[in-house]
Amino acid sequence: MDLNNKRILLTGATGGIGQQAAQSLAEQGARLLLVARNQQKIEALIARLPNPDVHTTLSADLTTRAGRCALNQQVEHWQQQGKRLSVVINNAGSNQFQFLSQRSHDTLETELNLNLLTPILLSQMAMQWLERPGLILNVGSTFGAIGYPGYTSYCAAKAGLHRFSEALNRELDGAGINVLYLAPRATDTDLNSAAVQAMNKKLGNHSDSPQVVAQQLVEMLQHEQATRWLGWPEKLLVKINQWFPSLVSNAIRKHQSVIHDCLTQTPLGHHHDVKLNASLTSAEKHL
Repeated sequence: MDLNNKRILLTGATGGIGQQAAQSLAEQGARLLLVARNQQKIEALIARLPNPDVHTTLSADLTTRAGRCALNQQVEHWQQQGKRLSVVINNAGSNQFQFLSQRSHDTLETELNLNLLTPILLSQMAMQWLERPGLILNVGSTFGAIGYPGYTSYCAAKAGLHRFSEALNRELDGAGINVLYLAPRATDTDLNSAAVQAMNKKLGNHSDSPQVVAQQLVEMLQHEQATRWLGWPEKLLVKINQWFPSLVSNAIRKHQSVIHDCLTQTPLGHHHDVKLNASLTSAEKHL
């Protein structure tokens, strides 16, 4: 898809990946509807973008019915003016690095809501919003294919988002809407906790900058690629986990003491939206 002059909805616009995605999309000539919860941050973001006057912001919590209604009203207002969205990007997300036994029910519900239920609901709404041809892009994670200690509910949500995207893309075959799934590996953002940073350093985990992820997102939209996994050896590890999951389990087991040490350093209730990877290079050696 040529993104020039296309109207694109981007959720989670003030996060590390979101800000860079907004910048990259605006540089391609897109007209953005940027959604985030913090009004001050989103206004600061739009002021930094090329041609800020052509972009629109909305401060809303999309995990709530009121937030989704506010978004729907904004899109309907555009439609009444003869303007339609071409792309919906479900980028908003969060996770919590913590043992499941220490998680509260409320934080689990919030995490699953934001990472899985909200993009499902917005994708359903997008079928009424999008012009044809149109695109829905759901931003997932490597953890959608590799279960990792400390991220049980996040892995579950992103695995669900992956299969949802695949199923909806097949369901809409021939309807003029393609559903895409982007799976970043670890991404360097300001929201990484000290425990996560320590674990990545001790295990030698690889990571990408938000700029790299944003560029991959833009290229994916341009080529309308159904699924894209980022990073090496993460792409291979996803396949290994499908074919030989015991190899990945054994590799993680060798890192268990480091992972548990870092988990015990994590303050209760700490949240962040980092896309973390498992650097399981020992699994490759068993192939």
